Amino acid sequence: MTKFPNFFLAGAPKAGTTALYNYLGQHPEIYMSPVKEPNFFAEELRLANFSDHFRKLAEARVPTRGPVSEWADYLKLFEGARDEKAIGEASVSYFWEKNAPRAISTKIVMAKILVILRNPVERALSQFSHMASFAEKPMRFSEYLDRAMESRDTRISEFYPCLNYGLYGEQLERYRAFFDADRIRIHLYEDFRNEPKHVLQKIFRFLEVDPNFEPDLSARHMESAVPRSYFLKKALDRLGIRETLRGRLPPEIRRYVRKATLRPREELTMTPDDHARLVDFYREDIGKLSEMLQRDLSSWLAAHQTGARTGRR
Repeated sequence: MTKFPNFFLAGAPKAGTTALYNYLGQHPEIYMSPVKEPNFFAEELRLANFSDHFRKLAEARVPTRGPVSEWADYLKLFEGARDEKAIGEASVSYFWEKNAPRAISTKIVMAKILVILRNPVERALSQFSHMASFAEKPMRFSEYLDRAMESRDTRISEFYPCLNYGLYGEQLERYRAFFDADRIRIHLYEDFRNEPKHVLQKIFRFLEVDPNFEPDLSARHMESAVPRSYFLKKALDRLGIRETLRGRLPPEIRRYVRKATLRPREELTMTPDDHARLVDFYREDIGKLSEMLQRDLSSWLAAHQTGARTGRR
């Protein structure tokens, strides 16, 4: 019998979704697609709509990691499902992509939508630090914001849709047009980071699986790091040295090399001016989201103090 997903971890990027994907996959009553982010329902995430630079990067990962564009190939992701009550996949572009709510509701009528949202100002910095690993050239965060805010190019690139990912209010509005409120569950990254067991219990109840299951939370997923030297990283990538060494060096040596060539993303902060620019950019949408969720989100609008951290995905 053909298996279909019945829930989607739909967003947002850089908000703990990789960790959540792995925790959900540990539950005996949940089956997660072995490919994270197949992006089948995100029509904009097709190689034809990528910038030249990003298309080359994406083509290298298509055979094993998506995007998946054919329905038959998409269904193959769920062939391993057996008697699990909840069958899902995690494509964090779905919450942002304008056509995804309609596309999902058409194919999977009774789907449940699960979303983790993070302060969009902090999320934007985390997205920037992630981009630093494969951008075409090095740049400061201030320059990055200038380019992202001025660009009108809607091809997938360093600059789009980075800031758009954080417009949660309009995104939730689109989902509510196609899904009943009880089929959409929103959690905040801050709650998930501070009380992961409590949030997971709520998610398990939403998915109608055993809420008392306790996954192993000790493993770290997608540990945040950025190159200490952009040009050294590029040179190593061109020579293929990093991939070669990754498979041959013992773990303790790999950790030493990683520490020598990468630095934690948590060390990256933004200036008060950049923080204020982003707060202004998101202010209206944060107000909309706060009203929709009936939750006080004024902390997302607070003045910059010690510097926003990038955190981990």
